[in-house]
Order: sequence, then structure tokens, then C-alpha cells
Amino acid sequence: MSLRKKALAVFRAALEAADPGAAVRRSVRVRGNTLLAGRRRYSLNQFENIWVVGAGKASAAMARAVERLLGARIRGGLINVKDGYLARLRRIELNECGHPVPDARGVAGAQRIAEIARGAGARDLVVCLISGGASALMPMPAPPVTLEEKQATTKLLLACGANIHEINAVRKHISLIKGGQLARLACPAEVLSLLLSDVIGDDLDVIGSGPTAPDASTFAGARAILEKYGLWERIPAAARERIEGGGRGEIAETPKPGDPVFERTTNLVVGSNRLAVDAAARKARELGLRPLVLSTLIEGETRDVARMHAAIAREILASGRPAKPPVCLISGGETTVTLRGSGLGGRNQEFALAAAIDLAGSDGVVVLSGGTDGTDGPTDAAGAIADGATLGRAEGLGLDARRSLAENDSYHFFEALGDLMKTGPTGTNVMDVRLVLVG
Repeated sequence: MSLRKKALAVFRAALEAADPGAAVRRSVRVRGNTLLAGRRRYSLNQFENIWVVGAGKASAAMARAVERLLGARIRGGLINVKDGYLARLRRIELNECGHPVPDARGVAGAQRIAEIARGAGARDLVVCLISGGASALMPMPAPPVTLEEKQATTKLLLACGANIHEINAVRKHISLIKGGQLARLACPAEVLSLLLSDVIGDDLDVIGSGPTAPDASTFAGARAILEKYGLWERIPAAARERIEGGGRGEIAETPKPGDPVFERTTNLVVGSNRLAVDAAARKARELGLRPLVLSTLIEGETRDVARMHAAIAREILASGRPAKPPVCLISGGETTVTLRGSGLGGRNQEFALAAAIDLAGSDGVVVLSGGTDGTDGPTDAAGAIADGATLGRAEGLGLDARRSLAENDSYHFFEALGDLMKTGPTGTNVMDVRLVLVG
């Protein structure tokens, strides 16, 4: 098997391990009339109604697993999902909407989710399913912010190089449902949130902008983030007005740790990037490669992270350190891209392109970077694959790799080479998996 085929096989193994339905079934079980969720036990007889709500790219598959567990006990519910990320359900409605920029369909769905939560009583159970993409897929702009103004703010945040913790801190403070506010709406009902993490560190208040988790961020912190990236004067005036009002204490903060609204709320992480990375390591070993997991917590500017990975590969070739080949370097996490050009691409394609530049001419090295959700930025590719011959092949087609990188145009670069990795919607989302194979 060629190194390229091995890289693709390792990535497929990572995707299979991140299956959201399996993640739910590992953490949640029903025995008789008892629901077991992590260490919590719920007597199903005590609930008059069970509602299921949520949002995210993997939430349809999670909802299917919950339906199989709870069956006719489910009264109803609604999940906001990205276009095309569907599953066959009988009792829970799916609402397709826009991602990564929120749209009117998402707002309508979020309003219905809020109504379900608000209508739940003290003898009801609200099961909330949250996975990657939920922040954009469950938009409920807080007045005076409109959907268009929230879209404009989101676009600026996505392009500035801010990490997901920073982006979500701002989103929470121009929303009526994020940052613990869904739990506030559902109180006094019992709330069980099942979370498929797509954030580094699996922070409960960051996954999907933490709709049912205590929120540590503040209006003042949101303003500081916008000022850090030079966006404060560029975001719409209505967003500034709300954040300023919150900073002056004129608008209630998101609920914080210790708030009574969380007394009957449980947040349970059922899966994360580590599952995918561990599976990748097992598959690499099975294929005769020494797996070396660098980290599942990698963040930072994509091209800088790519150069670090390429440097380790070159060291392995030169000295056999930190491991002798054949080696499969594996890392997880989520990097960021600061947009400087007007091209098309995503962080995984940009990673592969930046690494290919540094590895040009190296024999026996393959780089693969892919998003586990099957999409990379605003493209239809999950990522890309490259090797030491990529730049030579590109030059033969009249492509300039460095210019493509400067223009953030990795998509068209790899499209011309036939090296885009297109999986279609995977139904899951646990950040990215990056592979560097040294043969």
C-alpha cells in the first residue's frame, strides 16, 4: 500500500471512531425505566414529557441514537442542522439551516427551540444535543442586533484569526440563547445536554457557545476580544450598543457558575477529538507505521503549525528523531487562518499547502489534513493531501504554491492537482485530524 493510501486509510479510521451515534450509545443507556447518562441516573417514570432540542453538524445522528434509546417516551423536539447533514427520525424534527454564517432558517429554528424550552415544566426532561457548528446553527440575535448584523459580525470574526473560544465569547453576548441562556429558558425542567466536542480542551461553555453551561465570559471580555483584533469600530453599531450596554450593567449578564438555573442541568461530553486521534494511531500501527501523537490540543496560525509539522518530518528523515521511520505523526485540534488574500480554501487545505512548500523535494513523506465534519472553510472539501513532489507537479501546471498560499487560495491549487479530499457530509464534527507519514 502506498503512503498516500495509508494516509487515507488512517483518516477514514479516525472518522469512523468519531461516529456521533456510537458516542451517544457509549455514554447513555436505558435499563428498564432508568436512564443512565455518565454517572447520573434518571427515573423515566418521574417525567411527564421528554423533549429533544439542539443544534450542530452531528446532532441529527445524535438524535437518531437518542430516539433508539427513548423511543415513544419522546414527546417531540427540534434540531437545527447544517444543510445536508440529515438522518431518518420519527419523533424529532430536523431544520436545515446555514453554516458557518447564520441565516433566517436558523433563527426560526432557534426561536422554536426556545419556545419548547420555555414551555417545559418541572416534571419534564429536556435533552439537548450539541455538536460542532451549533454556534452558527442556533442563532437568536439579541435586540437591537438583527440577523444581518449578526452575520456581519460573524464574518469579521471568522476572518480575523480569532480562535473558537474568542469567537464564541462574542457570539454569546449578542445572543438570547447561548452562554447558558437556553438552560435559563428551560428552568425549572430537568436538562440533560449531550455534547460532541469540537473545541480544544472540551470546555463546556465553548462547545456550541455553551447554551446550557455556566458562562465564564463577560460583556467586557467580548469587547476586549473585538478590540484585540481591531474589529470594535468595524462591527455593526447595534452589536457595539448591546456590548456597551452590558458592560455598563444595563443588560443582564449570561448566567455564571453557581446560578440556580443550573441546579437541574447536567452537561455530559460524549465524544471529542481524542477519540479520532486514538483510532488513527491504532490504524497507523496496524499498517506498519509507528504512531506518534503530537497533541490533540494544537491551535494557532495554520501555516505556522504546518511548518512545525514539516520540520519534525525533516528531522525524522535526517536523524531518525524523535522516532525512526516508518512513522505516522498525528495531531488534532483546530488552527486558525488569518485571511490576507481573496482566494478560496480552508485551514486544512492551507495546512497541506504550507507543509508541501516546506517539504518540497523530500522523498517518502505524505501530508494529509482533514476536517472530521467533511467540510473545510466555505468549500466542499474536507481537506487535502500532499507530498514532496506536490510543488514539482504544480509547477508543471503553471501553479505557484507560494502565491496560492499568500492569496489563501489552497482550494484551486489542490483542485488542479486532483488532491482535494472530498468525503461529503460525515455526520460528525470533532475538529481536525492532521497526518504526516514518513516512509
